[in-house]
Amino acid sequence: MIDDGVSKELKDICLEIEARYEIHFLEIGTEGDHVHFLIQAVPMLSPKQIAQTVKSITAKEIFLRKPVVKKLLWGGSFWMAGYFISTVGKHGDEKTIMNYVKNQGRDPKGYEQIYENKQLALFE
Repeated sequence: MIDDGVSKELKDICLEIEARYEIHFLEIGTEGDHVHFLIQAVPMLSPKQIAQTVKSITAKEIFLRKPVVKKLLWGGSFWMAGYFISTVGKHGDEKTIMNYVKNQGRDPKGYEQIYENKQLALFE
């Protein structure tokens, strides 16, 4: 489970990635044990390069900043081996995808909240 402390660190790490790479995080949404990112990047970076960069840096930094996470995972991996990437326009426009990421943890119909929403506001 991604708690508030891990969510905050993840946000901070993503902002650091933005400062070093041409990767911009438009939205970050967490739900239970997974994370959704809406990322904008330069066309010189392949989707695979973006995923590898984000996954490797965030995992390494989370383990350094929150050592308890590594203990809870019994020394395992922070991220699963796979990932899903889709480009904006193929399955929806940017606003639709942004709303999807923003509303992670909520009932799709909006009637009740299934999990506490862990949406990370990048610019508070």
